[in-house]
Amino acid sequence: MIAAWSVDRLGRSLQHLVGFLNELRALGCDLYLHQQAIDTTTPSGRAMFQMCSVFAEFEREMIRERVNAGLAPAREEGTKLGRRPVKPAIEARILALRTKGMGILKIGKTLGVGSTSTVQRVIAAA
Repeated sequence: MIAAWSVDRLGRSLQHLVGFLNELRALGCDLYLHQQAIDTTTPSGRAMFQMCSVFAEFEREMIRERVNAGLAPAREEGTKLGRRPVKPAIEARILALRTKGMGILKIGKTLGVGSTSTVQRVIAAA
């Protein structure tokens, strides 16, 4: 038995979720979803899982639609979307510290760049 918090934490589409459940069943494993109290060991549990999967996919599509509807006016106004670029001086310092053997976390804290993903992005681009 595999336990998960909710059906929407497992996948984004109905096809993926049903395929996942079929793979589990082929391995002789069942699924329990805590938030919905769904146990796929029973036929009614499997039916409820599929119904929840449909609604999870619908919810995901609605979120995507709302996000895109909000981004469209921003693009029309010329708003620059995405992450702020790292200043060249900061990039150079990140690379210099990394060359000296300093770790990613330490570089982020030393330079105050906010997150390790910024440091990782600069190092990967170099």
